[in-house]
Amino acid sequence: MKLSFLKNKNLVNTIVISVFIIWMLFIDANSYLYQMEYDREIDQLENTIQFYSTEIEKNSKVIQTLSVPENLNKYAREKYHYKKKEEYLYLIAYDTIH
Repeated sequence: MKLSFLKNKNLVNTIVISVFIIWMLFIDANSYLYQMEYDREIDQLENTIQFYSTEIEKNSKVIQTLSVPENLNKYAREKYHYKKKEEYLYLIAYDTIH
């Protein structure tokens, strides 16, 4: 008597399907929301991989050019103000603000 609505198969099917859809979309460990989050994380990681791949290529070129002693000496003088023992180094700074 109280469970008379269970005799209606269409209503029962609709309720079961609704509960299943809600479960799969929001509650389950493989829900649609989690899948969207995982896709965003995958995109971020792919961007990070691409960034580091280009950085590795740049650094490989720098390492290759610095393997020649003359280039290494020039780079050290320009970047780190390296000087020889008996040498004086004068740094001239220009004001670039107008």
